[in-house]
Parts: sequence; C-alpha cells; structure tokens
Amino acid sequence: MVNSSTILALIPILPLIGFLFVALNVKKLSQGVASIIACGSVFISFVLSVIIFVLLLSEGTSAINVLLFQWINTDSFHASFSLVVDPLSSIMLLIITGVGFLIHVYSIGYMKEDAGFNKFFSYLNLFVFFMLLLVLGDNYLVMFIGWEGVGLCSFLLIGFWFKNPEYNRAANKAFIMNRIGDLGLLLGVILIFTHFGTINFQEVFAQAGSIDASIISWITILLFVGAMGKSAQLPLYTWLPDAMAGPTPVSALIHAATMVTAGVYMVARNNILYAMAPAAMMLVLAVGLLTALFAASIALTQNDIKKVLAYSTISQLGLMFAALGAGAFSSGIFHMATHAFFKALLFLAAGSVIHAMLGEQDIRKMGGLRKFIPTTYFTFLIGVVAISGIPPFAGFFSKDEILAHLYGNNPIVWGIGVLTSLLTVFYMFRLLFLTFFGSFRSSEQVQKQLHESPLSMTVPLIALAFLSTLGGFMGIPEILGGSNWLNEFLNPVFADSYLLIGKDHLNHSTEYVLMGSVLIFTLVMILLTYSRYVRQQHVPQTEGLKLNSLHKLAYNKYYVDERYDQFVVKPLYALSTFFEKWIERSGIDRLVNLVGSIVDTLSKAVRLMQQGSIAYYILIMAVSIVLLLISRM
Repeated sequence: MVNSSTILALIPILPLIGFLFVALNVKKLSQGVASIIACGSVFISFVLSVIIFVLLLSEGTSAINVLLFQWINTDSFHASFSLVVDPLSSIMLLIITGVGFLIHVYSIGYMKEDAGFNKFFSYLNLFVFFMLLLVLGDNYLVMFIGWEGVGLCSFLLIGFWFKNPEYNRAANKAFIMNRIGDLGLLLGVILIFTHFGTINFQEVFAQAGSIDASIISWITILLFVGAMGKSAQLPLYTWLPDAMAGPTPVSALIHAATMVTAGVYMVARNNILYAMAPAAMMLVLAVGLLTALFAASIALTQNDIKKVLAYSTISQLGLMFAALGAGAFSSGIFHMATHAFFKALLFLAAGSVIHAMLGEQDIRKMGGLRKFIPTTYFTFLIGVVAISGIPPFAGFFSKDEILAHLYGNNPIVWGIGVLTSLLTVFYMFRLLFLTFFGSFRSSEQVQKQLHESPLSMTVPLIALAFLSTLGGFMGIPEILGGSNWLNEFLNPVFADSYLLIGKDHLNHSTEYVLMGSVLIFTLVMILLTYSRYVRQQHVPQTEGLKLNSLHKLAYNKYYVDERYDQFVVKPLYALSTFFEKWIERSGIDRLVNLVGSIVDTLSKAVRLMQQGSIAYYILIMAVSIVLLLISRM
C-alpha cells in the first residue's frame, strides 16, 4: 500500500513529468494526446491532494513530511529538499490542482486552433509544478524556487503570443516588476538565516520568541515586499492589468486563482512572525486597504472585459491582505479560496464571451449576449453574484467575515472595506449588464456568428459555478447556525498567532447589524446599476470623447504607468545612455583600443627586423654572440 509520504511526493512530480513529456515531444504529439497527458497529470495530482486532505481530517495529523534528498550540507548551512503538507498547504493543493484541472480542460477548446497548442499545455503543467513546490516546500529555499518558477512561467505564458511586440512588453513588465518584489523576499530570507541560523519553517517559528522584535519587523516587512510584487499590491501592481495580454486561461489560472495568491499564502505561512511584528501587520493592513479601494475605483471606468476583472483581482487581493493585517488569517485564506472559484469562473466566462465575439473584448461593442450564449451568461451571473457578496453564494460568507474583523480592528477601516465592497458590486453588475443585457451593439457579421462555446469550455464553467455557489458553506459563521469548519480546520496553523494578537470577538447583535447593513447597501447598489445600464441603457463613451476630470483620472488609471515611465523608466534609460556613451565607449572601449594600438605600433617596429633574408639573420646571430661574449668579460 502506498504511504502518505509517497502520495505527497507524487503530487508535484506528476505535473513535472507531464511537462517534460509534452515539451520534449512538442512537435510529435497530437493535440489530443498532449491534452490527455497534461490534463491527466494534473487530475491525478488533484485526486492525490484529496487523499492527503482526507488523511489530515481523519487521522488528526497536523502535518505530513517527506524528505526527497539532502540538498546542501556545509558547516554553517543546511538545506534539504523536503516537502510538508498541513491544513494550510492542503487547502492550497486543492485549489491549485482542482481549479487548475478545470482550466486545463477549458484550454482544450479555447486553444484548439492555436499552432502552439502543445507548447501551451507544457507551460501550464510547468506552472502547476512550480506552484505546488511553492506551497509544499518546508523551508524558505524550496519555497523560493517555486516562487521564482511561477514568475518564469508567468513570463512565458503572458508573452505566449510573442509575435505581438505589445505582448512581449507586457511579459517583460511582469517579469521585471516581480523581480523587484523578489529582491525584498530574498533579503528577508537572508536576514532570517543570519539571525536564526536556519531556513526551515518550523525551526524558525520555534525560535521567533528569542529574536529581537526589531529584527522580526524588518524580516516581515521585507517578506511583504515580495508579496506586494507577486500579489500585485501598491505600488507593484501595474504588471497585472497588462498581463491580460496572455490567453484567457492564463488569466484565470495564474492571475486570478493561483499565482497572485502566492503572496497571501506566504504571509499566512509566516503568521507567527507577523503576529510578533505589529508595525508590519499595520503595513499589511494599510497597503491592502489602499490597494483594494484604489483598484476598485479604476475598475469602475474600464471597458475591456478582461481589464475590469484584472483590477477586480487586485482589489480582492487587497481585501485578503487587509484581513491578514487585521490578524484574521483564516478569513484571508477563506476569501482566497472562494475568490479562486468565482474569479476563475469570471475569467473563463469572459473568455467564452471573447470566443463568441470573435476576439472582441470591448464591452461597449457587446450587449444582449444572454440570448446567444445562455450557458456563459448563467455562469457569469453566478460569478458576479458571488463576488458581490450576496447570500448564499461563496463570496458572501468570506467577505462578510473579513468585514466583521475589520470592524473589530477599527470602524473607519470597516467603512473603507464596505466602500470597496460596494464599488465591487457596481463595476461587476455594470460589466454584467453591458455585456449580456440591452441590444447587441456590434456588427451584423459578428452577430451572425455568435455561438455558445463547446462542452470542453462550458463544463468547467458549470463546475466552477457550482463551487462559487456552495464554496462558502465551508465557513458558515456561528450566527448563521454554522460551525465555521474552515476556521477550525486551519486553527492548528494559526492558533499561536491568535493567542499573541488577542483579538476580541464581536457580539452577535453587532454582527447581525453589520451583515444586514452591508446587504442592504449591496441591494441598493445593484438597483442603481440596473437603473443606469438597463433601464436608461447608458453605454460608456467611445474613445476620444471628453470625460469629466474624475472619470478621466480613473479611466487613465491615475496615470501611474505614465509617472513610472517619467520618473523611473526614462531616467534609467538616460542613465544607461550616459554609461554607454561616456563610460563604455569613451572609457572602457578607448582603453581597450589604446592597448590594441600600442601593441600594433610595437609589433610594426619589431616586424621590421623580420626581413626574410638568411644573411641578415646570420648577421644578427653573430652580433648577438659577440655582445653576449662581451657581456661575460
């Protein structure tokens, strides 16, 4: 019988094998065989992840470890290549492999006509491998390998259609901006080893109480810089909207359900360190709230269906970090799980819309699509309702739990969270109404070709819609008759941190008032959106028309990219031009050329002695002998 350690080891290895087999035979395999191998390897990993999850539940085991091999072993540094699964990483495994498998299946229909079909699936498998490595590593080094690996795969998949220069620039932007954040993570890991003498998670957490508080604060802040890059938080967020250049399944897998949540996972994994660093917790809370509100305001004005969802992702990630900063670690993970369901659903449904619209992504050129693609409409509606926090859909339970913890932290913080939530309701229903309601606003030629997506695309949509409907039931709060199972399941990972933070729970009457008021505000916002975009049939203005100042500011994303270009990119280009002209060409190149010219001049002088005449050579030899004899006298 296969033991749990072997099962755990196979979970990341199978996608790696799938990647190697497809990549090494990319031109030999048919699309059918390549998709079976790629999808099958991820599906088996999902089944094994379910087995591990059941083992953790049934046996009451806090963690399962497996040592693959001893990697680095010196007098001062030891690092093993080992894996560990506990309740936190078990939830991540189910999300990565479960949602990842559905996205793999969806990609069969979406990428069917693409010449790079097999290469695309090999990249997807490689990404799944690195993401699994990230969440399963039992030390910072293994986690960092997975961390860098998903960054590489992000670059490959964003720039998958590399013949388009704009897509290449988007891939480069994502890669470079992630490297900025990764530098902070790397410095944090170096600081951990310097002061703890180890990079193993459990050994670090066990020693945390004996380390100076200021050191802990610096470590957690540096780690959070890494999370800001990977999870697209202010100010390192601008790569994510541009990453929509990749195929839609990439947006769903990497930039909605898994990779961008790596920063959330990493902060949650280091919860005990953050619990000991109040300043870092305050920073996480502040950055999360500002990012959530900032990105939501931009999403209000965007007209590209994928860009709206991209800024929505940034905003929702901000809410997750706000929960972590408020000390509600399990609530942040809860929302991360439900968000994976409904945001993957929304991205894939958006891909189905784009597929039906022959590549069109501008929602101003859509309208009335619910009659033509009913399955896509119904599943998209479920995703919108779920993210808007309407009961009993998944987003209601996770978002309400976060808002309750924010209120316990500070009523003003709660107000910012509620405002962000209401903006989310507005821009998501705006997206729904402009896309699926009213009259069709594109050409007759496009209308004649409108069609529902194939089963390979709609079945994953239905499955994700099911998860978006019922996923919240794993965290039903006590005031609604539940036991908050997810909180109990994750408690072994976060219990010590909760003791350090010492948060008080709200009384039931306060929770009822907060929940009811938010729900009323949400329904009012839906009615306002319906009135504007369905009854009044308002359509956003076309490009080039004058907008009011505030609308123009948000529509142009507050000109952050332009300011980065002005104050960062152009000065760096100018500095590199200076170094190229005055240091490299005028300095280094001239010095090298001077050495060459000196050697050339001397060689010309010496060359005059080489006459090719035997008599001349005998004369020189004779003179040399005479001089030698004279020198000996």
